Amino acid sequence: MRSYQETLDFLFSQLPMFTRIGASAFKKDLGNTLALCEALNQPQSKFKSIHLAGTNGKGSSSHMLASIFQEAGYKTGLYTSPHLRDFRERIRVNGEMISEEEVIEFTHRLKKDFERIKPSFFEMTVAMAFDHFAQHQVDIAIIETGMGGRLDSTNVITPELSIITNIGFDHMEFLGDTLPAIAGEKAGIIKSGIPVVIGKRQSECDFVFEQKAKELDAPLVFASDVFQARLLQRDYLGQELEITRNNQVYKRFHLDLPGTYQLENCCTVLQAVELINQGKVFHLGDEAIANGIARVKPNTGLLGRWHCLAEQPLTLCDTGHNEDGIKHILAMLEATPYNRLHFVIGMVRDKDIAKILTMLPKDAQYYFTQAAIPRAMPYDEFASTARACGLTGEAYPSVKEAYEAAQNAAEKDDLVFVGGSTFVVAEVV
Repeated sequence: MRSYQETLDFLFSQLPMFTRIGASAFKKDLGNTLALCEALNQPQSKFKSIHLAGTNGKGSSSHMLASIFQEAGYKTGLYTSPHLRDFRERIRVNGEMISEEEVIEFTHRLKKDFERIKPSFFEMTVAMAFDHFAQHQVDIAIIETGMGGRLDSTNVITPELSIITNIGFDHMEFLGDTLPAIAGEKAGIIKSGIPVVIGKRQSECDFVFEQKAKELDAPLVFASDVFQARLLQRDYLGQELEITRNNQVYKRFHLDLPGTYQLENCCTVLQAVELINQGKVFHLGDEAIANGIARVKPNTGLLGRWHCLAEQPLTLCDTGHNEDGIKHILAMLEATPYNRLHFVIGMVRDKDIAKILTMLPKDAQYYFTQAAIPRAMPYDEFASTARACGLTGEAYPSVKEAYEAAQNAAEKDDLVFVGGSTFVVAEVV
């Protein structure tokens, strides 16, 4: 039997992994996942599930939904990716991560099947999650897609509900370079006769979802047609929201996730809860909804969403890394009082780096760096690109060095922000 560290080394190094190496890890069909599920006696059919896709917001929405189900007393599985600190964050039951022993046992048990099927890291992790949820007999599992939808390894489930949060430009080399093309890939999670919630109307691609839902006779609702959120108060620990439903004041909620983008996510989740309750399989009462929204972090262990690392100087991080994610981060920075901004940033080379860099404030002090993964753009090359886009700062070979330099340079009324890539954030949380 391998040790936990040896098992992780096997998972990370011997199997292609998109998050580390990029395009060569991407698989074009669901064959490997289906073969693994067969080897495991179809665990994905042994629990009820909710399936989420979307360019941004699917992680926060998944955690919010899981928190509500937990508050309602249901044994709740949660599968998300990528992880920040610990591989086991990806697979949780009632907020508890899969144990090291269970990771070792699963990998050992499936060793011959891995040799035969040769799955990717992501395919194998999805199979591990499904097996874990089946063995723990969860009442519901909230399953987040990794990328896209149609060909995503998670897309072998038949959920109670499908949710697509929104559509933006990301992973264009796989999903297409227009919003309708990307929407078409995300729409691949829509199943025959299964209700689907779309987070917000987007005129460029609404028709893609409407057409797909009509073809599959799947009842469809746009959350933004029904629910709207108004910010009442916000600080770096959370926010107070007033929600309207069909233009009537519905309820006030405290949400322990402070990002501007969480207003949209909260509306998507409330619409999902309404459809879940209409299905009569689960009952999510008012108290469970309010407590679930207020206690997302302690219930689920969510990290990296406008996350406070220190108070003096105020130090925040966020995993937003594509155009839409950066827009939300900039809105949050604008709403946060500070004297000077210190920005620790690194990116992976397959993003539209120049486009994102031109969006960033020119008056900040930057600390250009790279995460410790092969996909990261080298820090010196990244610094040159950033300077060509009008940004000022020094380059550091590691996130730790960049972070320490920013902390040392910042005065007590300054703001230190860490971001640009999930993998940069993972090294500071």
